[in-house]
Amino acid sequence: MQITGADLFVKALQEEDVDTLFAYPGGQAIDLFNALYGVKGIDIVLPRHEQGLVHAADGYARAAGKTGVCLVTSGPGATNLVTGIATANYDSVPLVCFTGQVSTNLIGNDAFQEVDIVGITRSITKWAVTVRKQEDLAGIIKKAFYIANSGKPGVVVVDIPKDIQQAKKPLFLLGGGVNIAHADQEMTMLAEKTQVPVITTIMGKGAVPTDHPLYVGNLGIHGSFAANRAVSECDVLFSIGVRFNDRITGKVSEFAPHVKIIHVDIEPASISRNITVDIPIVADAKKAVRALLEKCTPLDTENWRLEIQEWKQKYPLEQQQETEDGVTPYSIIHEINTLFHDAVITTDVGQNQLWTTQFLELNGQTRLLTSGGLGTMGYGLPAAIGAKLGCPDKTVVAVCGDGGMQMNIQEIATAVVYELPVIICVMNNGYLGNVRQWQEMFYNRRYSSTCLRWRKSCPPFCSMPSDNCPEYTPDFVKLAESYGAKGIRVKKKEEIRPALEEAAKSKTVPILVEFIIDREENVLPIVPPGNPLEDMIMGGTENA
Repeated sequence: MQITGADLFVKALQEEDVDTLFAYPGGQAIDLFNALYGVKGIDIVLPRHEQGLVHAADGYARAAGKTGVCLVTSGPGATNLVTGIATANYDSVPLVCFTGQVSTNLIGNDAFQEVDIVGITRSITKWAVTVRKQEDLAGIIKKAFYIANSGKPGVVVVDIPKDIQQAKKPLFLLGGGVNIAHADQEMTMLAEKTQVPVITTIMGKGAVPTDHPLYVGNLGIHGSFAANRAVSECDVLFSIGVRFNDRITGKVSEFAPHVKIIHVDIEPASISRNITVDIPIVADAKKAVRALLEKCTPLDTENWRLEIQEWKQKYPLEQQQETEDGVTPYSIIHEINTLFHDAVITTDVGQNQLWTTQFLELNGQTRLLTSGGLGTMGYGLPAAIGAKLGCPDKTVVAVCGDGGMQMNIQEIATAVVYELPVIICVMNNGYLGNVRQWQEMFYNRRYSSTCLRWRKSCPPFCSMPSDNCPEYTPDFVKLAESYGAKGIRVKKKEEIRPALEEAAKSKTVPILVEFIIDREENVLPIVPPGNPLEDMIMGGTENA
């Protein structure tokens, strides 16, 4: 099992019996200091300036007859050691000086606090080296102590880039490209082999089974708390087949600002188009995943996975949506999960789509078809018809909202004449729900042109539904029956399963099940427009 470079650093010091470390923290050494936190047997001495620090290490080495050990950050932290390094080296004092450094991909680009400390000190040390690979770190540290003390003693400088110290919180981000490439089995194997957690976009959902212990959830403005938090807290984001659109990034300038991003995509123009990445890889998703499977080794991600699991338990999606009574989106999708295990599920666009992608379980057999990139209302029903024609032996379920359903409702006729028993689930809240939710939360409840019960005789201003609202038009049950389909209306939670079971019995006739849900049911969590992903509204009084 691999451990982080920072943990290797501590273990290497312990192997060399280092009991005193003269150290001054900084950004490019912060992971080393984090790994040292609470470590027993190593006393950390914090002087008030790096030059004083190295002279103190020099005095310690001369007086105690041991190797003096220093740790500072990059840039000025490193250059402030130079006089002390020269002083000790000329007097043959054994010192090992560790300096933080910017990430390897930034070296040579005049990055913030980047200096070539190896080049600066080469003439005044016995050996100066930059660690280029994490697997070389332990060996280099052992060699450093040997050189500092062998023959004529002197000074060794070991420069450790920040990315060599890290990679204890890796994360896979999978997009629709993984599903398009049919790389789901290989991707699951890769996640299992590396023990790296997985998050997905809406289009990437199902690339790893949603009940897999490594699967975290969907990312984005309606993503799960754990997925959004994970992408903000990880240190390496390995994204495959992702477009990084605004629905998954939130505020672009604050999307994973401190994370090294590796991006695999078959389309070169998609890489660094919206989010600048550190390592671009132009490749087919399946070929890339297979190549990784051949090269990768297990990672020690136990603490990271436990941290993510705590977030999932504290802020579960079901807790934000489920209520004890009434028909809820979660209760509808939960019953679909329970009853249909080898199905094709299509969605329309709006709240119905978001609830489905939050709660639908995809385990390698059930497939999800949705308009992810363009967000086309009216997609759900005709897509279900096409899916049934293409997969006649599979159960096909269309999940629609009452608004999107009306955009292509005439296609019930197509399902009837071709004798296609598609199951049409309409979540009816009487609104264009997604826009209404934004109006409620961000526009002072100004419900402009979103109420589908509106009549010309209604008051000019309306900010909430009431008992006096007009009846809904159309009557979906009667309309389905007029086409020759069957209609079922569900108003109580206990009616959900029987209605779906009845629909599943049909062999040649499409069944429309209308679910009457709360008119102001919201999709939660939600990231307010223009905010970073970690600024989520969770529901109730709990915000994160």
